[in-house]
Amino acid sequence: MQIFVAVVEQRSLAAAARVLGKSPATVTRAIALLEGRLGERLLHRSARTLKLTESGERHLAVYRTVLAELEEAETPSDIEGRVEGTLTITAPELFGRLKVMPVVESFLAAHPGVRMRVLLLNRLVNLVDEGVDAAVRIARLADSSVKAVGIGELRKMLCASPAYIDRFGAPVHPEDLQRYACIGADGHDQELWRFVDRCLPRSKPFSIAVQPRLMLNSAGAAVDAAMRGSGICQALSYQIVDAVVEGRLVPVLPNFEPKTIPAQLVFHAIPRHNAALRAFIDHAVPLLRQALSDIGHRMPPGRG
Repeated sequence: MQIFVAVVEQRSLAAAARVLGKSPATVTRAIALLEGRLGERLLHRSARTLKLTESGERHLAVYRTVLAELEEAETPSDIEGRVEGTLTITAPELFGRLKVMPVVESFLAAHPGVRMRVLLLNRLVNLVDEGVDAAVRIARLADSSVKAVGIGELRKMLCASPAYIDRFGAPVHPEDLQRYACIGADGHDQELWRFVDRCLPRSKPFSIAVQPRLMLNSAGAAVDAAMRGSGICQALSYQIVDAVVEGRLVPVLPNFEPKTIPAQLVFHAIPRHNAALRAFIDHAVPLLRQALSDIGHRMPPGRG
């Protein structure tokens, strides 16, 4: 089990062998023994890639739980109750910098025996494949295999600098955006911006294809460009709250603001003895909820 977990985490039989101080043949034989006992493949292996099968994903979670409980059972009783271990968490890059890192740092200050690896990535991370204990997701979840604790909701808003609006006027309808300089944050030459007409009862969401004049791959850079008067950008409320409150940005098309997006802390079922992960969830959830609640209170109310 330890060898299998190491192979998954290192993404290589040879790398796992080096980390464990074993021969490649021993590692290969251990995987073969597990697969033989189960009667099914755990890994898809090729010359260049190594990927978990569906059975491999299930058994990886089980093996990690078993190993964690064995480690806990063998821990000397004089440190029982202490929170120790290494946790890996992930969050979107900008949200992680602004909201998650203060939570991580306060948790580490309270628990000297814990180490943390923080991955700030603007992509969906597979918790099993990448050995991640918990993730902040700002999206509606489609994966029912993970546990999720809601931490709040975020608004997706259009905004521009007051100087830009004074110069070009404000659009009245999303279709008017074709005549404005839009700032993209996905790095593509066309983006779909979603809207809801909040002035109409039971309005259905609709999308407008926008061709940004300025194409970026960073939400933070897009917000900065909008503050400098380069055009209209689309951003989540946490990314612009300070600029809106300070008057450096103004909301655009508030009557067409789409539905809020849920934010959640997701994780797999916590092994009974994984005190570090349980303590982090207990620490992080109320702090993140408060942070998102504060954003909501500081922003001007939505229309409709």
